[in-house]
Amino acid sequence: MTGRRVAYLALGSNLGDRTAHLQRAINGLGRHSDVDVVASSKVYETDPIGPDQPDFLNAVLEVQTSLDALSLLRACQEQEDLAGRVRAERWGPRTLDVDVLYLGDERIDTPELVIPHPRIEERGFVLAPLRDVAPHLVQNRGNWPGVRPTDISLVVGAKVGPTR
Repeated sequence: MTGRRVAYLALGSNLGDRTAHLQRAINGLGRHSDVDVVASSKVYETDPIGPDQPDFLNAVLEVQTSLDALSLLRACQEQEDLAGRVRAERWGPRTLDVDVLYLGDERIDTPELVIPHPRIEERGFVLAPLRDVAPHLVQNRGNWPGVRPTDISLVVGAKVGPTR
């Protein structure tokens, strides 16, 4: 483990109870003893990329963590697994997607993980919510086609249940 650092995580869901999947991911990450969820962006509804599928709900979390990059990725993937995510096709529909966008000033390029996330600048569904929690990281201040704000609020900060 390392010292605590700020990380930004992108959440997305377009199957089942999309809001519940996002909230359960926040709750699950918050129960991890080495992750503190500090803030959540607004929730945005977004057009999907890839095959024909339902619209997504997307948000970005700011977290403080002492986990190394691969351990944080595994914590994110654990939340996806708990949501019943099936990795059937690239950019296909999913109950939950949790991506590590940034981890402090760390730069990683491995087959398993790339930080900063390689396609941030191409994705309005990441940039709009990232701007809410970390405006200093978003160069583009404009509107993003296919990205719509919602009235949905996610709850942050409740340490519920046992910690890992």
